[in-house]
Amino acid sequence: MSALSTHFLDRDRTAAPAPARAPGDGDHGPGAALPTAERLNWLRAGVLGANDGIVSVAATVVGVAGASTGVSTIAVAGVAALVAGALSMAAGEYVSVSSQRDAERVLTAHGVRDAEEGLTNPWHAALASLVAFVVGGVVPLLTMLGPWGGEARVVATFAAVVVALVVTGTVSARLGGAPAGRAVLRNVVGGSLAMAITYGVGSLVGLAV
Repeated sequence: MSALSTHFLDRDRTAAPAPARAPGDGDHGPGAALPTAERLNWLRAGVLGANDGIVSVAATVVGVAGASTGVSTIAVAGVAALVAGALSMAAGEYVSVSSQRDAERVLTAHGVRDAEEGLTNPWHAALASLVAFVVGGVVPLLTMLGPWGGEARVVATFAAVVVALVVTGTVSARLGGAPAGRAVLRNVVGGSLAMAITYGVGSLVGLAV
């Protein structure tokens, strides 16, 4: 083939238009990640809220159970911990994500961040955290108020909390792409220590009173 023919063939290849692409077909631009980023925002808040609800409410009711065997006393303490913790968690999440949103605005204004990426929504994170805290905290509360009595109540709550922490640890590891075993171990050890310490403190206070 002559050099002239090769030249025209190369020119035709260069000038050939790219095939048309359907909307959304292989679209991996910044806008395509928006739903995933927003979903991860409230999923993260939800997992943290559930984990915090499980541990804090469990530690409260187990600690009170160590000091008093009265079901009504345990119920009042558990409900108070559930409501206060849920509101506190939601408020903290709202403030945290709002600060993140302000930083995103500044970065977008300076051109460091693509405007098409959107801004995180603090209300989504706060609501997810509040609901998840209540759902997580209900597990140890209802278990503690079950039909069993005495030490069996504490043992049943401990077992229910361990199962719940295994679930939240697995979910958090999946979201972060980390090994599930390590996250589950951290969750279970941390929650178990919290319950053991508060139960010990409650028992000492109960003896002193």
